[in-house]
Amino acid sequence: MTDFGARLAEQVAARGRLCVGVDPHPQILQDWGLSVDAAGLAECTHRMVDALGDIVAVFKPQSALFEAFGSAGIGVLERFLAAADKAGAMVIMDAKRGDIGSTMAGYARAYLSNESPLAADALTVSPYLGFGSLTPAIQLAEATGRGLYVLCRTSNPEGGQVQLADTGGRSVAQVMVDEVGLANADRDPGPFGLVIGGTLPALDVDLTGFAGSILVPGIGAQGGTVAGLQELFGAAAARVLPTSSREIMSAGPDPDSLRRAVTELTDQLR
Repeated sequence: MTDFGARLAEQVAARGRLCVGVDPHPQILQDWGLSVDAAGLAECTHRMVDALGDIVAVFKPQSALFEAFGSAGIGVLERFLAAADKAGAMVIMDAKRGDIGSTMAGYARAYLSNESPLAADALTVSPYLGFGSLTPAIQLAEATGRGLYVLCRTSNPEGGQVQLADTGGRSVAQVMVDEVGLANADRDPGPFGLVIGGTLPALDVDLTGFAGSILVPGIGAQGGTVAGLQELFGAAAARVLPTSSREIMSAGPDPDSLRRAVTELTDQLR
């Protein structure tokens, strides 16, 4: 399989620089006139792929909102992954997994192995048990041509308590930038990226020379703007993969409205 970084670059060149979050919150299901259960979840995600799968570069399903419905919800997630792939869209699984040893290896097999029905093109992971705890995921992603997005600077106010803590002259977040940069091993674009919130007042990290993708949630309803991306990221803005979820999904369920919302935001990013 071609390296994730290279595949993502080709996809963005063809379809634009927008990642659509698939966050089927109960309120979204209700607003769409759907039941708040696995059946409503399945109908919602089917409509998302049917309306947008041929124009969206990347989908980012929030795993927790599928897990909430137990095994039936996981089944919906599996079918969503297959449908998105068939439509030509890439998928970043937003599961933020992070653990140590054999447990981290288990999470890696679940989301990054070729044999798993939950395998996505990339997975969000949490490095806050130490960057080295991600080694099993890094190794399997390398072996299968998939990617990882490592939590770096999240937009929640309490995130700075850990992420901006000093560790020998560098913040913890800066250590993550530097470690992910090393994992990319001079590949540009590399398969390993960062997650940095789009509503932060300041980055507080140095991205000079970083050669991976930067997943930026929060565009739209959460307050992040396309215009603000350049101001926040500066020279690194070209590496940003902006994510909008509620802003897009609130335009549904009408498929033309969904497509119009995506097209307008994609045009702004261009």
